Amino acid sequence: MSAPKQKLGLIAGNGKFPFLVLDAARAQGYEVVVAAIKEEAFPEIESRGAAAVHWLSLGELSRLIDTFHRENVCRAIMAGQVKHKQIFSSIRPDWRLARLLLSLTTRNTDSLLGAIAEVLAEEGITLENSTWLLEPLLVRPGVLTERAPSAQERKNIDYGRAVAGQLAQYDIGQTVVIAESACVAVEAMEGTDATIERAGTILRSLHGEASTLSRALTVVKIAKPNQDMRFDVPVIGVKTIEVMHAASATCLAVDAGKCLLLDGEAVIHAANAVSVSIVAE
Repeated sequence: MSAPKQKLGLIAGNGKFPFLVLDAARAQGYEVVVAAIKEEAFPEIESRGAAAVHWLSLGELSRLIDTFHRENVCRAIMAGQVKHKQIFSSIRPDWRLARLLLSLTTRNTDSLLGAIAEVLAEEGITLENSTWLLEPLLVRPGVLTERAPSAQERKNIDYGRAVAGQLAQYDIGQTVVIAESACVAVEAMEGTDATIERAGTILRSLHGEASTLSRALTVVKIAKPNQDMRFDVPVIGVKTIEVMHAASATCLAVDAGKCLLLDGEAVIHAANAVSVSIVAE
């Protein structure tokens, strides 16, 4: 008689990340119970072979815990984006989450998600690193594309890393967009793609005047100084490259070993096709 499969909970936000975690967990013999966030998760998660899929709204922390208890889940992974704007605008907290929110001294995502992880742990549910099953997808160090950064892009990266490193420790954002060692845009609650789009819009508006800035933007996306790998891990996919190209961004710098390359070779192919340089350090 074969031993029963181990159960793993998956708290699924939007994007491809939850699908990759689900596929990897099933490949390693786990029976996956999905708690899909109604406001974020893609409906296709229903047909990906999970043992069960439960749809929950943002803020239903008690229901999440009850669901995992009922399914005998004691280990879980949080994967997929939950937009910062959603967390602080669309959320309708139940009594447990409302009490938790009132206890926070700072209202940023690190504080909120960290507190949720503590509550889950108190209820016997351990939140694992989101990259636990996806180590091969973590970006390797070096130049990943055919084209290496130019001398000016290198200067932009160095300046952008200095700026982003200061901002990230306050959980303001993980992405900055630079042109000729000038900071054009900083990520706040809108997310990486929207930040890049905004930078492109700003630069186009400047070129309607007598701007001295180059139109070639460099995007620097870093992990936080004490990045909690359980949630909010930097992620790049093909869409990131498409947004960069539309905004005239020519270079992307990320942290090696702390950023997930979701679409693997497809990202590199897309970058090479439009001569975008990607470097991980």
